[in-house]
Amino acid sequence: MGFLFAYLFIAPAVIGCTVAMGIFSLAASLLGAHENTLHHIAQIWSKILLKLSFIRTEVIGIEKLDPKRAYVLVANHQSYMDTPVIAANLPIQFRFFAKLGLFSIPLLGTHLGRAGHFPVDRGNPRASLKSMSDGAKAVAERNVSVLVFPEGGRSLDRLQEFKEGAAYIAIKAGVPAVPVALLGTREILRMHTRRVRPGLAKLIICDPIETSGMTIKDRDRLTALLHEKIAEALNEPPVAC
Repeated sequence: MGFLFAYLFIAPAVIGCTVAMGIFSLAASLLGAHENTLHHIAQIWSKILLKLSFIRTEVIGIEKLDPKRAYVLVANHQSYMDTPVIAANLPIQFRFFAKLGLFSIPLLGTHLGRAGHFPVDRGNPRASLKSMSDGAKAVAERNVSVLVFPEGGRSLDRLQEFKEGAAYIAIKAGVPAVPVALLGTREILRMHTRRVRPGLAKLIICDPIETSGMTIKDRDRLTALLHEKIAEALNEPPVAC
């Protein structure tokens, strides 16, 4: 019964919502909507997706974020539902890094580009470094936060080793890095499947880690600390970063 419900109701509803909101976002951007407005549209989009998918959310530690400050949000990556869960529940403006290929998807790619998100070509180290530098510049100059999934992709079963990009951006921008732990999204939408299962997603905001006084040479230490904090929140043993 759950299988039929997912494919006959949830999947069509999610697809329909994505198409409708994608067209609306594109129209708004063509009419000159600011990036911040497009982010608010994405937040509404995310909230609708969660409701249509019967996904409940629990947020812990939201009071640790100051809406007037910029952060590098560093989260584990369990599922394609991670971004909607974060966008629907964080009351701050943020941009994120996404695979270059996503920017070629109709509607979604157009929204990503016009909303100020950053494409990452993981197969090109030089291009990837430029994307991180652009992200750090945006954080510092535009006072906007960025979201980074430092595992480099979704994890199949447990927290993976972190790449140094998030620490590099936070240190270069001179803003706090915030460990963010996601729980439950892997069970809601498993890797290699399109079936969305109703359930509970939990979002844990850990204490921000100040980067003032750090240099790029400290990125290994900061990366290890971010991994440790998220592993603790997930109740998983950390791996060497």
